[in-house]
Amino acid sequence: MDNHELASTSSPKRKPGRRPGRKPKPPPAPSPAAAPAPAAENGTHDPASGQKRKRGRKPKPPAAAAAAASSDGHHHPSSPLAAAVSASDSPDPASSPAPRGRGRKSRRGRPEPPSDAGAAPHAPPSPPRRGAKKGAAANAKKAAAEVPVVEPLRWEQVAKVMPSMDAVVKVFCVHTEPNFSLPWQRKRQYSSSSSGFIIGGHRVLTNAHSVEHYTQVKLKKRGSDTKYLATVLAIGTECDIAMLTVEDDEFWKGVSPLEFGSLPALQDAVTVVGYPIGGDTISVTSGVVSRIEILSYVHGSTELLGLQIDAAINSGNSGGPAFNDKGKCVGIAFQSLKHEDVENIGYVIPTPVINHFIQDYEKSGEYTGFPILGIEWQKMENPDLRKAMGMKSDQKGVRVRRVEPTAPESGCLQPSDIILSFDGIDIANDGTVPFRHGERIGFSYLISQKYTGEKAHVKILRNSKVLEFNIKLATHKRLIPAHIKGRPPSYYIVAGFVFMVVSVPYLRSEYGKDYEYDAPVKLLDKHLHAMAQSPDEQLVVVSQVLVADINIGYEEIVNIQVLSFNGKPVKNLKHLATMVEDCNEEYLKFDMDYDQLVVLEAKTAKAATQDILTTHCIPSAMSEDLRT
Repeated sequence: MDNHELASTSSPKRKPGRRPGRKPKPPPAPSPAAAPAPAAENGTHDPASGQKRKRGRKPKPPAAAAAAASSDGHHHPSSPLAAAVSASDSPDPASSPAPRGRGRKSRRGRPEPPSDAGAAPHAPPSPPRRGAKKGAAANAKKAAAEVPVVEPLRWEQVAKVMPSMDAVVKVFCVHTEPNFSLPWQRKRQYSSSSSGFIIGGHRVLTNAHSVEHYTQVKLKKRGSDTKYLATVLAIGTECDIAMLTVEDDEFWKGVSPLEFGSLPALQDAVTVVGYPIGGDTISVTSGVVSRIEILSYVHGSTELLGLQIDAAINSGNSGGPAFNDKGKCVGIAFQSLKHEDVENIGYVIPTPVINHFIQDYEKSGEYTGFPILGIEWQKMENPDLRKAMGMKSDQKGVRVRRVEPTAPESGCLQPSDIILSFDGIDIANDGTVPFRHGERIGFSYLISQKYTGEKAHVKILRNSKVLEFNIKLATHKRLIPAHIKGRPPSYYIVAGFVFMVVSVPYLRSEYGKDYEYDAPVKLLDKHLHAMAQSPDEQLVVVSQVLVADINIGYEEIVNIQVLSFNGKPVKNLKHLATMVEDCNEEYLKFDMDYDQLVVLEAKTAKAATQDILTTHCIPSAMSEDLRT
């Protein structure tokens, strides 16, 4: 906008003595012979033009156009800062003192500026009139002095989040997974990238599945081109959290560790930061907390407290922090629900689980896991069932179905006991306990807050009598473990028969991600319902048969459990290998599931084993853990 336009939109001065309410006369039309010269910037008439400016008052300009002009009539470039100041700190012309004797006349018929905070900013005051130059200059100085008072508060709010973003790192990992089909070697290595973040004590947190079966782990900070070698301190398979560190001191310079916030409430805003697929730079997605409950952790095959959010969590987001609106970390992104009927369902590991992992490592120097109550229980919502179990009207609890033989609880709890309370907190008939105001949660949450080896006070009802026990808590011993925890799979080979231990990774390797539908029914039944009778019990199967002359007719035996050898029950793989190696009988007899029987001549089978190993380039007939 040039000077002429600025002048035409500003309020011109008028001579004193103008009557209020008198309509201004329209200016005469300019003659073609002599065009009027532009008006001066201060609104007075130009004597050279030969025309005198009429007393008519031009309408007030729009607020958006007036905001572009300063009080002295000169053009300044607009900016968000100037707009914010003009809307909040600039003095209103209506509130500033007017020149004596002219205030009422000058305001007649003038439209009032908008009062809404979201509307356009107020127009700056008109150019100073006679007798008011000092007051206008003072107001301009006052407005200029108030500019830095409000705006820095907004930038401080942004600055609270920016250092947190710098603490988010990108994790590069090279994996070498075990080969369950050929357990004497590993699969081809592959690389992956995920997210992590820096916490106190020169440590970095990420997901356990991000560094599973790692060979090398490297970290890169935001805005850096250097990758630093990292050391894995602990891996928590159940909670899907891993802790790393970097020995190079250069990595920790200029970065502030994240601070953890409290457990958020429903509808609280969350922001997930990480390095997902689709680009190389940092990514930010936002949403709200949709649900807080006990969730199934896919990687750990456990159930722990978790947050459901509607922010997008994609591949590569794993291990990245979730921030609240104050810039504090309230969780770790770790999994999402992919289904054609759902959209934007992601899951976050909350701070209670994270703090449990960190404190567990600090107490014992390693990750010991989350303890459980080694029982299976039943709801007591049916009134007839409660009456039959001898419960009073004011008593609530859950019924014990089975007790794991390897659990410490087997010494005090029995089937059909009613658990009334855990650590003094009453358990409802549906197995829930009070959580927060208006919320309830499964009582397994109380157990997960304990540490391995700690004791818990349990009150039960048995034969209409209330009993109390102090139970020592321990981790879960499964017949089919959920993880092999980085160790290579165990195997034993004799006469071409490859014996292995069944685990969840083994089933996933044999039958894919849908192993719960495709695996043999008997293996699935043991996986879901069987309990180990001793701490060292394992489920041993014939994984495959390496074809040779000695095993003709047995080629189709695949993934069938071995029940006994020469009439003796098989406890675990090492027990089977020991019995076969020490066998002095004429035949090797293996009793299999489905009533199958395998018989081999002992001397011929042991002699053929070495030839089979040579043919298939197998270095040893048994894994290293069985030889020790």
